[in-house]
Amino acid sequence: MIVDDSSTARRILTDIVNRGQNMEVTSTAQDPFQAVAELKRNTPDVMILDVEMPRMDGITFLKKLMIQHPMPVIMCSSHTEEGSRASVECLENGAIDIIAKPRAATKEVMHELEMRIHDVIRSAAIARFRSRSGSMISSRPDHRPPPAPITPRAKLSPDEVLPPLRSGVAQAPITPSKIIAIGASTGGTDAIKVFLDAMPANSPGVVIVQHMPEGFTASFASRLDSSSPMKVREARNGDVVENGVALVAPGSHHMMLRRSGNRYTVEVRDGPLVSRHRPSVDILFRSVAQSAGKNAVGVIMTGMGDDGATCMKELRDSGAFTIAQDRESCVVFGMPNEAIKHGGVCETLPLDKISARVLAKITR
Repeated sequence: MIVDDSSTARRILTDIVNRGQNMEVTSTAQDPFQAVAELKRNTPDVMILDVEMPRMDGITFLKKLMIQHPMPVIMCSSHTEEGSRASVECLENGAIDIIAKPRAATKEVMHELEMRIHDVIRSAAIARFRSRSGSMISSRPDHRPPPAPITPRAKLSPDEVLPPLRSGVAQAPITPSKIIAIGASTGGTDAIKVFLDAMPANSPGVVIVQHMPEGFTASFASRLDSSSPMKVREARNGDVVENGVALVAPGSHHMMLRRSGNRYTVEVRDGPLVSRHRPSVDILFRSVAQSAGKNAVGVIMTGMGDDGATCMKELRDSGAFTIAQDRESCVVFGMPNEAIKHGGVCETLPLDKISARVLAKITR
């Protein structure tokens, strides 16, 4: 179901969704009141909900929906600052993910947007989500077939952006500074918040890739900053990674760790999609393996697909300690599971145990 007050947006989103394999828009609504009437006739697998609507805004409706009729909800928002803030707030109130509202753009940009929308719907269709009562709910009843697997289209290797070291091993770190690298996708906004809220203010620097559209990561970082003992902000090219600071990769840009003398910095740059994503967890993990090696701890969290799996193995081989979030605490146990299959994971832990384990490793 698509709920949006703009008839143009409903039409464009319907066309995009219907082009997805095993996807079909079963109903649309111009506001939450019409959506409630539609829900009485038909319950969709996934709802795409506009954030800004005149009669009732998306946040208000989402809160009511997650109490009365919990289901996987994807927020659809414009790129405005107000829209991005509201979308991030929706993630804290039960929404599964965010997509950017389609707008006039190049063919390549529209192709990437369509691919992201299809991927987010697939994730939502199999996700476990938390209702307003706090209970975890599986979004896909047993009688429904699983969504079509993600196709390899645009699944480029990390080599396209950051080549591996010729020797195949990480450079020996010349700085004693520790670094923490985190990669996440669907459900990761909550998981990252849980992790950072448990980290002390003087923790080693943290670099984060959370799959999120351009224009939304600054609001996400700001929300994290308001609750975490650490300072959290969206990364800028050349930022120094300091103790007590967590840097979030900006949407639609890759982020790489670099070593400069006795300190770490980040390089933020454009580039092709890697493992279907930009920013890519694989790119971050490879750069951390090359620049920090055994001084790093890598954490891969909830998310669909396999971004991060290949280069988490490189991270572990470089001497870093690596952790995967366990199945029971994941919204989608895709990325952690693939990292485990690739042999890149030292330990698998529930979300609420990860921060303590990281602290134990970095304070040795």
